Amino acid sequence: MNSQIKDETALGKLMHDFACTNAKDMYYEVLADRVHYFKEDEKGVAVMCKAMEDMRNEAAKMKAVHIARLMLDGGKLSYEDIAAYTELTIEEVEKIASEKKSA
Repeated sequence: MNSQIKDETALGKLMHDFACTNAKDMYYEVLADRVHYFKEDEKGVAVMCKAMEDMRNEAAKMKAVHIARLMLDGGKLSYEDIAAYTELTIEEVEKIASEKKSA
């Protein structure tokens, strides 16, 4: 699909709406209403901020788990050191270690 085409077809209008930053400029009312809610309504903005924060936290956690796995593979650090460096709990490091042994 070529998202650059924003002609008067239904698909072109949808591609236009996906590129819009202002709900008032959109063709499709349902999409415009949701964009308005998440960008301009106080409750919607709070929901979106929470979702973005959750995503960032999950990405950081995944990175910490990956780093912990690498440290465990190295075999030179204690669980306590790995927990301190990755900001995971000792229990989380132990769980990662046990999962590696099971795999």
